[in-house]
Amino acid sequence: MTAYAMAHVHSVEFGPDIVEYLERIDATLDAFGGRFLVHGNPTEAREGSWVGDLILIEFPDIERARAWYDSPVYRDILELRTRHMVADVVLVPGVPEGYRGADSLQH
Repeated sequence: MTAYAMAHVHSVEFGPDIVEYLERIDATLDAFGGRFLVHGNPTEAREGSWVGDLILIEFPDIERARAWYDSPVYRDILELRTRHMVADVVLVPGVPEGYRGADSLQH
């Protein structure tokens, strides 16, 4: 089942480390089947408020999302981002094909 890595980016100090991180992150995703779905596009808050950017990366399953985040190749560049960015980062499994909102009532 598809899974996602999601980041709510609150602030970024843009500079050489962030440039290097952005130049290297795609190569870290390839082996785990990861791909960007959203990367800092403008948001429209329809309820509540939203400050910052959203990044959403899709993976084939939660195991590969975890393996990517914990991989040596990603860990090698992680500090380039964390030293210059304030963000909340989560991994979350998706729902199965055909899922309906009322299905959550069965839990």
